[in-house]
Amino acid sequence: MAKVTELSQLDMNGSYSYADYLTWSLDQTVELIKGKIFTMSPAPNVKHQRISRNLFKPIVNYMADKRCEVFSAPFDVKLYDRRKSKLSDREVFSVVQPDLCVICDKNKLTEQGCDGAPDWIIEVLSPGNNKKELRFKYDLYQESGVGEYWLVFPYERAVQQFVLDRDGEAYRLHALYAGDETAQPYLFPELKIDLAEVFAE
Repeated sequence: MAKVTELSQLDMNGSYSYADYLTWSLDQTVELIKGKIFTMSPAPNVKHQRISRNLFKPIVNYMADKRCEVFSAPFDVKLYDRRKSKLSDREVFSVVQPDLCVICDKNKLTEQGCDGAPDWIIEVLSPGNNKKELRFKYDLYQESGVGEYWLVFPYERAVQQFVLDRDGEAYRLHALYAGDETAQPYLFPELKIDLAEVFAE
């Protein structure tokens, strides 16, 4: 089989596993969502990078003496139905690269990234994100058992905070933060994030 170095060598309507993904040597970063290839936006712009960095700093400082760790993209996160135990790479059909993720279970960490749902995922939206991708990721994170999910809107200077319900079955919109408010993770209520600093130019 020829080495895959170009997207044109792949069937964009086909279905692929994480095992397939590991064999590719693409210049372009891609994600797999339920076997389907999603191309990521071109390299994040300055605003996106700045917001991601400004979010990372208070989180990593807070986690310094905790059992949890925060990771930033590029970082592979393998996701699957939370009711299943760890699967082989050939049985996993979703791998994403969130802007930031917090993982408290060290057993989920592998050489490549995270095997299973992080506790908290943060995605900073880019102009290239489309509604279909956002819907698929929302469903995937919910199904996989990501406890808390933040969507950050750089141009609107806003954050949507979703938290899994008590049964762990569905997300509920826990809070909307905007502008210069202080955002508070549901899972880590002692952590206060000043959005004025996050969105500072």
